Amino acid sequence: MDPRKRPREDDSSEANGNAFKTPEKRVSVVPRGEADFMRWGVGETCEYLRGKGLQDWTGTFTDRPEEDLEQIGIQPQILHRINKVFNDPIHGHIEVHPLLIRIIDTPQFQRLRNIKQLGGVYFVFPGASHNRFEHSIGVGHLAGRLVQALSDRQPELLISHRDILCVKIAGLCHDLGHGPFSHMFDRIFIPKARPGVKWKHEIASLKMFDYLVEDNELKPVMEEHGLVLEEDLDFITELITGLPKSSDAPSAPNSVHEIASLEMFDYLVEDNGLKPVMEEHGLVLEEDLDFIPELITGLPKSSDAPSAPNSVWQYKGRPEEKSFLYEIVANKRNGIDVDKWDYFARDCHHLGITNNFDYRRFLHFARVCEVEGKKQICTRDKEVDNMYDMFHTRNCLHRRAYQHKVGNIVETMITEAFLLADDHIEVEGSESKTFKMSTAIDDMEAYSKLTDQVFQQILYSSSSELAGARKILRNIVCRRLYKCVGETHADKPITVTEEKLQQWRVEVSGATPKTGPQSDVLLTPDDFIFSVVCMDYGMKEKNPVDNVWFYSKSDPNKAFQIRKNQKTDQETLAVARKHVVQWCMNNNFSKPQDGDVTAPELMV
Repeated sequence: MDPRKRPREDDSSEANGNAFKTPEKRVSVVPRGEADFMRWGVGETCEYLRGKGLQDWTGTFTDRPEEDLEQIGIQPQILHRINKVFNDPIHGHIEVHPLLIRIIDTPQFQRLRNIKQLGGVYFVFPGASHNRFEHSIGVGHLAGRLVQALSDRQPELLISHRDILCVKIAGLCHDLGHGPFSHMFDRIFIPKARPGVKWKHEIASLKMFDYLVEDNELKPVMEEHGLVLEEDLDFITELITGLPKSSDAPSAPNSVHEIASLEMFDYLVEDNGLKPVMEEHGLVLEEDLDFIPELITGLPKSSDAPSAPNSVWQYKGRPEEKSFLYEIVANKRNGIDVDKWDYFARDCHHLGITNNFDYRRFLHFARVCEVEGKKQICTRDKEVDNMYDMFHTRNCLHRRAYQHKVGNIVETMITEAFLLADDHIEVEGSESKTFKMSTAIDDMEAYSKLTDQVFQQILYSSSSELAGARKILRNIVCRRLYKCVGETHADKPITVTEEKLQQWRVEVSGATPKTGPQSDVLLTPDDFIFSVVCMDYGMKEKNPVDNVWFYSKSDPNKAFQIRKNQKTDQETLAVARKHVVQWCMNNNFSKPQDGDVTAPELMV
């Protein structure tokens, strides 16, 4: 035999008398996400269609021989209805619905490839090179997994195909409105460039989604996939913000502002001891302290002021019996949503930070229960530690990465450069109008052209008008960064305004040391920059887990809360169980039934 050739297995088996037998050919179910659908026959195609709820298409193929499939147009009729598979470094191989693919394959969504997820943090952590593009796909995937898990676990919830598709689209499109360097643009640049404008990326996400749908003529495609446009487009926008869609969509997030105003008003009155002063001026506290919040919100004040705007069901997309769907993408109740799940896992992966929160356990234990007349997503009581790990992970990411002092310095410098360049960067928008970076937020066609690449546009320009901005950006790439000269902590919450920051700059520049050697260096307020960092668990001074509802194994339909002191009681109970196990061992009694679980160290 030619030594270059491998012996055939069937030849060697017969010669050696081995009982080698070629396995029987079996018809197998097409694996999800792995099939080569270009080679499918009638059986595989119909099986897939039935699994996707598209039974009405199967008749097209059952009466045709396989060789006629190409002639009847299987590619244009079916392939656009088959999920595509993405290989994601965080979630593995994920299937993406054809309608979501149509959204992804638009210029407005592809723009997210050029917007860093963590903005200036990439200048500190070399691994933080990921973008809003992959995060958005991940959120769409997790949104689908959570709503599908609830549907499979509780069919009585009557979660429809439309519900699932809308939730996926909202997860996919929730970050369409981010500008260059993500949060730097809406939290630092816009407030400085346009101080009178109240604008957030969530508002831009709604506008960009509307522009995406219109510009790419997606309404007929949405209807083809079973969506009811008037109802479902409202539902998607409400899911993105987590708030009811008003007649003027961009103002919807004001309800969050109103809630914060109520909380700040209560804090102001208490912290400054104003109740006696109010009484001195003739106010009747019990009555008038209810009246003032009602004037702020325009709504009746309930016993729980922050929830007053939600006392009457205001959402247009879905009725109140599906209220739990609004907790999936942007959860305004307790902050547990798939947006956080993805960026915790993705950011920790790229930053090299351990993620202690396991969203897979939440998916496994998620269940809808009725709480105070509304249906809410709850989890098992034993998952309380996992919930605390989630908010600790958030706090850790802020301390170690998001609010890293060098990252803040870089974003401060980029902002300064953008402010200097703002009058000299022109972006073409609708009707051939031109906009500045700061005004592009008013026109989605112009805004869709703003990405992180404006950094390179300024850095590599030869315009004399951009010389000042170019110098700052060159200092960044050459690592000639501003220096942090000190960090301090306030002893109580402070409302920081631009006026307060300017006051602090004046005070610091004038705070000349009274002792020690004197210097001839003169400092001005412009030599100082204050970067205010807020560290909490997502709900300021409140414990977000206090707004999480749990259920027990014994009664999965009854929801209850677990306060932090109750958690301590559970720990005490665990220690008590170990005491009992040890007592049984000391007296040669049989060990308790769960002794090897509650005290494995004693069983050795």
